[in-house]
Amino acid sequence: MTPARPFRVAILHGAGYVGGELVRLLVQHPPVRLAAVTSRGLAGEPVWKAHPALRGVTNLTFTAPEELGTDFDVAFVCAEHGQGAVAVGALRDAGFARLIIDLSADHRLTDAAAYATWFGFEHPAPERLAEAIYGLPDIGPERLYGARLIANPGCFATGLALALWPIAQHVADFDAHVTALTGASGSGARPSATTHFPSRDGNVRAYKVLAHQHLPEVQQVLGAGARVRFVPASGPWTRGIWGTAHVALPDGVSAADVDGWYTAAYGARPLVRLSPGVLPELLPVVGTPFADLGWVVKDEHLVVGFALDNLLKGAASQAVHNLNLALGLPETAGLLPF
Repeated sequence: MTPARPFRVAILHGAGYVGGELVRLLVQHPPVRLAAVTSRGLAGEPVWKAHPALRGVTNLTFTAPEELGTDFDVAFVCAEHGQGAVAVGALRDAGFARLIIDLSADHRLTDAAAYATWFGFEHPAPERLAEAIYGLPDIGPERLYGARLIANPGCFATGLALALWPIAQHVADFDAHVTALTGASGSGARPSATTHFPSRDGNVRAYKVLAHQHLPEVQQVLGAGARVRFVPASGPWTRGIWGTAHVALPDGVSAADVDGWYTAAYGARPLVRLSPGVLPELLPVVGTPFADLGWVVKDEHLVVGFALDNLLKGAASQAVHNLNLALGLPETAGLLPF
């Protein structure tokens, strides 16, 4: 599809790390024109003030949220969890009826009550959850065609769901034990004690053990037969997620069977790279829109490794992939080459 005019796109709350990655991707996306990037604290300042690498790439200045209007075709919402639903509601109340891609967690879960349990807030618009399509484009991309509200998955959730989904299609009941490490950018641009360089450099620290907020997303994708025990950890690098999932296989399942499961699931997916017999490394995915999956089978035990860039495949490039599918554009438009 070649549009008669470029799709005008706005990024709401675009001063953070993911907002910067979205700007970088969208200014080089052929059928797209980046029309506005909002920031309450930086309104009137050039976008490169928050994202210095974009100096000379775009002349856009930040727009105050109240001055945004609705003269665009697509809105990316990069608000904090709990504020994404507020931003989506404000757009709809203002008459914006076109595509919204929400990168917060606020439309990922189908059960409104789960937000109090996992995120600590009451969902402000539970009636809108049924409208949202969960935007994991490598699993059922056809669901996204023509969507008007897409919930972009979480970064850990992307890795865990992609790693375990082929198993869930062939094993009705299984336990998965997952450990995954993420870089400091996964905590956002606002400094904290856990992202402070002297505390992070050379260190690994587990957190939210068996209680990470991305778990209900993963369970929602996999179904009730999958029991996922997840230990997230902070790694001593800036960006990227690397992890492994351990699963005991039913009697009689061979390495060739597992190879077939993953090839059937992702062999035709352009942004998933498969490595049977070898666990992936982290550095090859950093700065790319790919998820790398690899696995080893021995004695009816499966170890699946996954690696992705948390700011790209775990956020911004996946959001652009969702935009492409929703608007009928080539899947990798604006993403390859990167």
